[in-house]
Amino acid sequence: MKLKQVFVLGLGVIMTAGLNSCGSSEKAVSAKSQGEELIEVYCTGSEYQSDKSHFRASAIGESLDQMVSKKKAGTNARAELASLVASTIKGTIDNYVNSTELNNVEQVEERFEGLTREVINQQLNNIKVICEKQTRTSQNKYKTYVAIEMSAEDLEKAIDMKLSQDEKLKVDYDYNKFKETYDAEMEKLETKQRGF
Repeated sequence: MKLKQVFVLGLGVIMTAGLNSCGSSEKAVSAKSQGEELIEVYCTGSEYQSDKSHFRASAIGESLDQMVSKKKAGTNARAELASLVASTIKGTIDNYVNSTELNNVEQVEERFEGLTREVINQQLNNIKVICEKQTRTSQNKYKTYVAIEMSAEDLEKAIDMKLSQDEKLKVDYDYNKFKETYDAEMEKLETKQRGF
C-alpha cells in the first residue's frame, strides 16, 4: 500500500514538473518581435464597405508625382466600383429574368444587360469621394488613399427609368419584381462585404 502511495506521489511530482517546464519554455511571441509592423491603411474599414444603400470602393495610387498618384487612386477605385456594381446588376438581371415567365428569355436578358450597362456608365459620373488622404513615402513617392461611393437607390431609379422607357421591354418589365430582386442582391452584397 505504501509503495502505491509513493508511486502516485512520485507520478504527481513528475507531472507537475513537466507541466511547469512546458509553461515556462513557451513565451508569448508578439508580431513586433517577429519583424512585423502594424500599418494603417487609410480610407478602409467597415464604414467604407458597401451596404444596402451604397456601393463603395477603396484604392491606393502611388507615384513620384502627386497628381498622378491621385489619378491612379481614383482610376483604381472607379474600376473596383464599376466591377462591384456590374456583378451586382448581373446577379439582379439573372435572378429577375429567371423568376419571370418571359418569352425569348435570352433576348430579354441581353436587352436588360445592354441598357443597364449604359446606366452604370452614366452613374459612375455621379460618384462621391468619401475619403482621401495623401502621404509621402521614405522613397519620396506620393501615396493617395481614396474611397468612393455611389447611391444604390439612385442607380436603381436610373435603371428603372431606362427599362420602363424601352419599347421592347415595356410589356414584360415589372418594376416591383425588379426592385425586389435588386434589393435582395444588395442584401447579399452587404452580407458579403461584412464577411458574415
